[in-house]
Amino acid sequence: MFEGKNGKINSEIMEDEIGDNHIATTATTPLRDDAFEVSDTDKMLAIEENMAQILHTLGMDLTDDSIKGTPRRVAKMFVQEIFSGLNPKNMPKASTFDNNYKYGEMLVEKNITVYSTCEHHLLPIVGRAHVAYISNGNVIGLSKMNRIVDYYAKRPQVQERLTMQIVQELQRALNTEDVACVIDAKHLCVNSRGIRDVASSTVTSEFGGKFKEAATKREFLDYIKLETSFE
Repeated sequence: MFEGKNGKINSEIMEDEIGDNHIATTATTPLRDDAFEVSDTDKMLAIEENMAQILHTLGMDLTDDSIKGTPRRVAKMFVQEIFSGLNPKNMPKASTFDNNYKYGEMLVEKNITVYSTCEHHLLPIVGRAHVAYISNGNVIGLSKMNRIVDYYAKRPQVQERLTMQIVQELQRALNTEDVACVIDAKHLCVNSRGIRDVASSTVTSEFGGKFKEAATKREFLDYIKLETSFE
């Protein structure tokens, strides 16, 4: 840890290091125990008030017609949209079904759109997720895989954690370890600030069960390279 005479300065240095180096401090989303004791309505009111103060501090004229509704819009967006995945009540119902047709190969859902938010600078993460599983007797609706990705993406995130959470949720729902996920995404905290590298993207992966075997992993990675065209 960063130790020194000035504890505050050294704490700030550590916090900047964590953010700029894209370090996650926990594999689970860091939430307080009382996170949902306050209603969504009260959360939006508090965020609206705080956002108005931020804009005022920046020098914005909150009487202007274009911006006076911004604090309310941001509050609604935070609670009901881009951070709605924080609330367990929004978890999609991952209904599974018996694999009656005895399909024994891997199922791959690729190019799932990912819209998330970096928890270090609250800037967008935009990319694609590729998810696969091998049935252990259960199958899941294709749209549910997309919804699980979207649910965990809609919270302040780091990409590594998001990848792990998607795999862990599908393992739980399908009662199998044989699940894999690869995410390729751009981080605007890298592209639009800091190093400002507009070309780079970040790839993360999580492989469970049979997907840890070299041949199965290679098969999955080959599938997600396939071009999809319906022309």
